[in-house]
Amino acid sequence: MKTGDAFSTYHPLINFAYVLAVLLFAMFIMQPVCLLLTLICSLAYAAVLLNKRDLFRNLLLLLPLFLFTALLNPLFNHAGTTILAYLPNGNPLTLESIFYGLAAGSMLVAVICWFSCYNAVMTSDKFVWLFGRVIPALSLVLSMTLRFVPRFRRQLQGVRQARYTIDRKPEGIMPKIRQGLKVISIMITWALENSIDTADSMRSRGYGLPGRTAFSIYRWNKRDSFAGLFLLLTVAYVLIGKLKGALYWYYFPQLGGRCLDAYQLSVYLAYSLLLLLPLLIDLREFLKWRRLSQVSGDFNHAS
Repeated sequence: MKTGDAFSTYHPLINFAYVLAVLLFAMFIMQPVCLLLTLICSLAYAAVLLNKRDLFRNLLLLLPLFLFTALLNPLFNHAGTTILAYLPNGNPLTLESIFYGLAAGSMLVAVICWFSCYNAVMTSDKFVWLFGRVIPALSLVLSMTLRFVPRFRRQLQGVRQARYTIDRKPEGIMPKIRQGLKVISIMITWALENSIDTADSMRSRGYGLPGRTAFSIYRWNKRDSFAGLFLLLTVAYVLIGKLKGALYWYYFPQLGGRCLDAYQLSVYLAYSLLLLLPLLIDLREFLKWRRLSQVSGDFNHAS
């Protein structure tokens, strides 16, 4: 994860509410314009949060997933009235099924990107702070689960390097299989011991006991109030627009939806501002830092 993301420094409630809102909208709004906005903004924010290596690795996984979803739907979904061709098995290939496959692939990629942003923004201590008093056991389990995958990956890389140092890189199929089984055994043992140690550590600290207090570095301030108000207004406006049919769209039996008008454009604008909220905050902080740096440089030059 990169450093310097200003939105990650906001209150955990703002971070969690934002990611929850964009995830729900990404999953339940299948309007093409909204899907395109969601996909672009999720990729842009992931580029801000992740380093180049992780971003490139995610793109290598997401692009085949998008193509697989987009191509798989027309092969099995033959609904729609606009027939483009016939498959070798005699089933029709329709324009509507192709567009629905593209929409489903875009939605899936956007949701995965937002989840990667969630993992970068909502750290385990933020999640435990939010839900530790309400559902202490469940919040601990979810926190351990969310951080298990990246920790498992790092530990697996270390174990592999250690095994290669001891046994060198195996040659042949059977030595590689034995080496892999040893690594799997080590990782299972590490995962079980780590979970037991974490549970014992939290129990010894009195986690989940009634009346237990905890130190917190998170304080609600003025910027959180402005961000919360902005988030509330944009989410409410998009939700009202969704309920009033401004984002109505259907893929079957033909492609169609609500005609473009001023109200629909305003809903698109509100949705865009909602998706761009972290990037706008980062841009504001960057411009502020640049202005202060210039002022400091001018002052040092004058003195």
